[in-house]
Amino acid sequence: MAEANEPDAFDVIVMAEARFHGEGYQEGYVEGSHAGAMEGQQYGIQQGARIGLEIGSYLGFSITWLRLLHKHSDDKHSKKIKVLESLIEMVQKFPHQDPTYDKLQEDLERIRGRFKQVCSLLHIPSDFRLTKEGSALSF
Repeated sequence: MAEANEPDAFDVIVMAEARFHGEGYQEGYVEGSHAGAMEGQQYGIQQGARIGLEIGSYLGFSITWLRLLHKHSDDKHSKKIKVLESLIEMVQKFPHQDPTYDKLQEDLERIRGRFKQVCSLLHIPSDFRLTKEGSALSF
């Protein structure tokens, strides 16, 4: 006769499936969490680089045009200069160091809108695209 402290051999066999299922679930959950965190980090790095490239292109574009317009400064360029300065200020205030900034997408859309406004004032198509080879502004 089996002692009261020892598990019944049939209970061990019958409960093995449930035990293995639970252990497998826990192992899968831990591995999945780790893989998901790594995948999320890689995706975040890619998206951050893409946004940084876009914002940097806007800044370089704006500074270049601002300098060109200042060389030929007159009253007809004053509105263009003000809008370019506004775009530069928006880009410089963009919180590129804070990935948890809750209005990141809203600010990015405002910057994109201002960039389109600048392009319209300068009579330049605002065809901005990002490719694996880099960024391209079509003029």
